[in-house]
Amino acid sequence: MKIAFILGTRPEIIKCAPVIRECEKQGIPFILIHSGQHYSYEMDQIFFEELELPKPHYALEVGSGSHGEQTAKILERVEKVLISEKPDVALVQGDTNTVIAGALAAAKLHIKVGHIEAGLRSYFREMPEELNRLVADVLSDFLFVPTKNSEKILLGEGYSKEKIHVVGNTVVDATLEHIKISEKKSNILKELNIEPKKYFVITAHRPENVDKPTRLKSILESLVEVSNKYKMSVVWPIHPRTQKMIEEFGYLPITKKIHNLNIIKPIGYFDMLSLQSNAKLVLTDSGGMQEESCIIGVPCVTLRDNTERPESIDVGANKLAGVKTKEIISSIEEMIAKKGGWKNPFGDGTTAKKIIKILDGSIKGQ
Repeated sequence: MKIAFILGTRPEIIKCAPVIRECEKQGIPFILIHSGQHYSYEMDQIFFEELELPKPHYALEVGSGSHGEQTAKILERVEKVLISEKPDVALVQGDTNTVIAGALAAAKLHIKVGHIEAGLRSYFREMPEELNRLVADVLSDFLFVPTKNSEKILLGEGYSKEKIHVVGNTVVDATLEHIKISEKKSNILKELNIEPKKYFVITAHRPENVDKPTRLKSILESLVEVSNKYKMSVVWPIHPRTQKMIEEFGYLPITKKIHNLNIIKPIGYFDMLSLQSNAKLVLTDSGGMQEESCIIGVPCVTLRDNTERPESIDVGANKLAGVKTKEIISSIEEMIAKKGGWKNPFGDGTTAKKIIKILDGSIKGQ
């Protein structure tokens, strides 16, 4: 069996890492195809280095662009690699333009497609990730779903049960494996002069938040209220897109009203994991951070009107707040009052082994 991993963003690198390592352990041939959808050192290359993963065999360097332009470039360049390499299966993870282009290129070449983290739905089609998920699931031969809830969604949409495999989420494998390493390797708290449980972490990058002036302004104004109410540091590893939009909309003066705000550049995986695990609370619009916070026992408030990770809400680890100040403040109050202790719904940390076992059995059985 020969596997092609098609990835292009930092979450994909992190979540594919356990499966790549499992291939290495079992001596299974694989190639890494990196689209270059994320293309800066801080957003991309640093993760290969920190996680001690092989350098991509193919770096497609597609860069930025409109959704159509970026997806087309990935499709064209991935296709050439797949024709040359002839893998038995192509693995894609998540919901990015890399996922939809990679899955489409493989399917058209009659190469089996495995979608890791299949079956997630926000039911919000203005979100490009939602469209990518839907199409990737249609194209896939192996639907590796993280939970029974995701399986139920796919069965309800008419997918064959034979295609669906409830394996958990590789984010659990990655988080459990790396949390202790981050404690040893990261000095981020010392560098920022902050103490455990005495600061909030925020991340915001989704276009439906940062590209819309009213929503971005509301998030910033909410942070002013949060900093006034709780008198704690607010640490913000800021996405380049978010920084750009704050400047374009003329919102820098609002950020100066946020007391104890510490805006920093994007940081490495171990630093982010350490920052997240020691926070009093996480404010985010990231799906991955909703999962990670749930796994490590840190309360999370999600700055969105919907989520494709309802399991984190169901167990009490997460609260949907939207972007209005009143709802954000009340959600924070509710979440920091919790003692934690919720059960992790995303698996037991053996997802990578399950995925490889399923693929190996299927390919050998052909």
